[in-house]
Amino acid sequence: MNGAYSALAGWFEYLNADCDYEKWSQYLYERARALGVCCGRAIDIGCGSGAFTRAFAARGFEVTGYDNSPAMLAKAEQLGAGGRVRYVLADARKVRVLGGRADLALCVNDCLNYIPPQDVPAFFARVHGCLRRGGAFLFDVSSAYKLREVVASNTFCEDREEVAWMWFNALQGDRVEMDVTLFVRGEDGRFTRSDEHHVQYIHEREDLVAAAEGAGFCVRAVEGAFGDPSDKMRENYLCVRA
Repeated sequence: MNGAYSALAGWFEYLNADCDYEKWSQYLYERARALGVCCGRAIDIGCGSGAFTRAFAARGFEVTGYDNSPAMLAKAEQLGAGGRVRYVLADARKVRVLGGRADLALCVNDCLNYIPPQDVPAFFARVHGCLRRGGAFLFDVSSAYKLREVVASNTFCEDREEVAWMWFNALQGDRVEMDVTLFVRGEDGRFTRSDEHHVQYIHEREDLVAAAEGAGFCVRAVEGAFGDPSDKMRENYLCVRA
């Protein structure tokens, strides 16, 4: 059994292409602009293979992406983004800004779900220290509803020509234990199996708002995916450093 996002790293964006990274990135950019940040320095915490890092670099930001998966960062480096991006191997809870405070911090696509609730206040305080006054902090979570009612203890699978994967879940109080099995087709037609274990924690909205405000952020809005008020699966938090 491997750690989270080892074998999965090479296939993550491919398997999640239906989430529409371009639309998602544009949504985040529009929300950052609405909070007064349209350029400058950005940090992408839990950047994975760099989808949002690349998108914000393309919009003129100088971006540093942080992730604790060497395999994810290797994929990010492979995909490239030019001279406006650098990647750093770091746990989200230990991130430190390099070369001066940032104008924008991102922590999206479930990164915060991998942080235990008791560590969230300290994490928000660290992000606060990475931002200039008036800087924007955009983060999201898979909602408590999604993890309790949709993911829960259910099993999901998908079979594609190059890769097949199965996702076994077990709801355990404040978290979901996840075992992911990946089968990747080699050049000889044979499949190689890899197994990973993930843990995603359930975060309640009122707890996240309290932790963010306690760290010195003003929470301007909480909204669903792409700003959809009817969406119950994802919660986007739009914050400004006081």
